[in-house]
Amino acid sequence: MPKEVDRFQGGGGEESKDASEETVRKRVRVNSPSPQTSSSPQASPPRFVSVEELMETAKGLTNLALAHELIVNQTFQVKPSELPEGSLERKVKEIMHRAFWDNLEAQLKEDPPSYEHAIKLLGDIKETLLSFLLPGHRRLRSQIEAVLDLPLIQQQAENGALDIGQLSQFIVEMMGSLCAPCRDEDINKLKEITDIVPLLKAAFSVLDLMKVDMANFALSSIRPHLMQQSVEYERNKFQEFLEKQPNALDYTKKWLEETVKCLRETASCSAASHQSPSLMLLNVHNHSYLRLLRWDHAVDPFPETVLMDQVRFQEMQQEVERLVLLSSVLLIVYTTTGEAISGLPGLMETLKNTVGVMLADMHAPSFSIQEALATIGEKLCIELSHSLSQHGYSPFSADRKGTLKGQISALIQPDNTVIKLMDSRVQSYLLASLESSQHKTPSPLPGGLAPVSRELKELSVRFSRLVNFNKLVFSPFYQKILQDILTSEESLSTDS
Repeated sequence: MPKEVDRFQGGGGEESKDASEETVRKRVRVNSPSPQTSSSPQASPPRFVSVEELMETAKGLTNLALAHELIVNQTFQVKPSELPEGSLERKVKEIMHRAFWDNLEAQLKEDPPSYEHAIKLLGDIKETLLSFLLPGHRRLRSQIEAVLDLPLIQQQAENGALDIGQLSQFIVEMMGSLCAPCRDEDINKLKEITDIVPLLKAAFSVLDLMKVDMANFALSSIRPHLMQQSVEYERNKFQEFLEKQPNALDYTKKWLEETVKCLRETASCSAASHQSPSLMLLNVHNHSYLRLLRWDHAVDPFPETVLMDQVRFQEMQQEVERLVLLSSVLLIVYTTTGEAISGLPGLMETLKNTVGVMLADMHAPSFSIQEALATIGEKLCIELSHSLSQHGYSPFSADRKGTLKGQISALIQPDNTVIKLMDSRVQSYLLASLESSQHKTPSPLPGGLAPVSRELKELSVRFSRLVNFNKLVFSPFYQKILQDILTSEESLSTDS
């Protein structure tokens, strides 16, 4: 895109950055640390701050969210921005672009041709091509400097000796040398264009895509080196925010307090209470993060320190619920049908895919779990009957069909034994993954989860990676809060 037109829009790179900021800004509260409307623990009175301080804090949190997104989202990429169809901005952009290219075409058709706009375009293209080069690309740099020598091109234009077509071919060839493999098809299409203006117009579109490719290549290259810097950066930014908003850890404190309380009330906690302080803190940490996968997002305020990842935790929570229900259905099928299906090749995978498709949208507003379970029961009975008869086993009787359908439909009950069992096993596996991640040893898979082992392992990796990064960033804040909690408990115990 030529600079004269691109300047109005702010540039493709700026648009992508703005879009990324807008995406992550939705996950960050920039006006106050605890805006949720539900009840909150008592905290020190808020300190009044100036508008300038608030704006600076908001900017800092936006930058923090962008840095965080780059580290924790392994698939994070800059994407070409698209203005909304029919929007005023899109209409103005299209009008200005059309006017620019029409003007260029008119200049080139003059007798003699006028190359004023064309030379400016060549200058923009030269700068873009040079920006793609690495320090070692000395030969390519010399080539570009020599062929796209603007003073020389200006002299050629004034003397009527400028061959704009030859320069365009050089530009396309150079783009082909510098582009990512995924752009080869776009380059081949450019080579088929013979008219100068359509060629330059299409070349600018491809150059914009190459800018995005280069940005994503840079991100993937530096990501491994950013981890430690990002930990320190996020921690310092949050500390700055905390200094301006002293109550910015209210919900984090409540989250950790409730975890300690839950652990104290369980049978395992009596053993945990005799652990060393460091093991006790680690135990509280891991159980706290595990509780995020059971969070009631509509009611309970999310802890401030994990707020930027609320959407991720919510997505993982939904994945856990789906895997629990899927594994529960398959366990019922196995226990109801018996050994007959255990040796049938591919049957369990077929049944898993059938159920998985039916549960794919289980968190959509229009999804009816009751109807889905009824349909799943019907489909599985048909599938099982066909497979058993095909392999010479006794037919799937009406009683067994009724039992299977009934047990699957009963999974909707909140106190269903099978659901509670599989949920407990999934939670135990994820907790063990957090604990084993400290020693880099894989966790054993609990019984009944073999059919969903691949999905569960992938989930545990994402969960552990996110939790461990959060621990690195916020461990000093967590440690202080937990020490205060445990010290307070010890004081109460001594007084009593």
